[in-house]
Amino acid sequence: MTTPLIRIEHASKTFTLPDGGRFDAVRDVTLDVREGDIFGLIGKSGAGKSTLLRLFNLLERPDAGAVTVAGRELTALSKHDLRGARRNIGMIFQQFNLLQNATVFDNVAFPLRIHGGQGAEQVAVRVKQCLELVELAAKADSYPAQLSGGQKQRVAIARALASGPAVLLCDEPTSALDAETTRALLATLRDINRRLGVTIVIVSHELSVLAEICNRVAVIEDGAIAEEFALNQPAGHNAPRKTALGRELAAFNAASALAGAHQELSYA
Repeated sequence: MTTPLIRIEHASKTFTLPDGGRFDAVRDVTLDVREGDIFGLIGKSGAGKSTLLRLFNLLERPDAGAVTVAGRELTALSKHDLRGARRNIGMIFQQFNLLQNATVFDNVAFPLRIHGGQGAEQVAVRVKQCLELVELAAKADSYPAQLSGGQKQRVAIARALASGPAVLLCDEPTSALDAETTRALLATLRDINRRLGVTIVIVSHELSVLAEICNRVAVIEDGAIAEEFALNQPAGHNAPRKTALGRELAAFNAASALAGAHQELSYA
């Protein structure tokens, strides 16, 4: 087997509560994500899935364990080297996190200007490429307030891709969107995965989102991985699921596949 692009080894993260107690958000998690995967993390609210995702780029630093991305152990890097390593990891958020007083162009250009090393012409070319990728080139001079929710998330994707990352982390990217916009956004993410080879890790509580886009999924319960499995395997290759969420996702995925097969037959 090839070396995974992302490896989490025995990672744990604990937070101190206001009353002095402790909350074990991530408990001894070991996880591999292969290059080219669209890997889903699912769990109930408070299960620790978003905290786990933030360990992938050390937005949250684990109290114990190691995080390695593209052969570099992030948990062993200096602050300076970590900033450089993060250029290889893009991230999009549930609430978009756009600069409200900046144009779409300037939002996408922001990480390029922060990291430096590129002239204005190079930045302009790269921003145009990223906006074309998400079909928003015509909105370059618009401001976030002038955009729909789906357009804002596409700008966030373009910004995350600006530095040419190998990994894209997505924290509940569709929860603020309607069903039609969600389908369009998932199609964009799938296209980015296929055309650019970007490995995607996506957190969601929506079964439909993960069934639509992921090839592997891990179910998170109480900060730990309860089970991990592949989606879309041939009939007879799926082992019985261990968790309620795993069974729900497997059933949803099977029903979606059956509906798709019936639709294909109707057009035949």
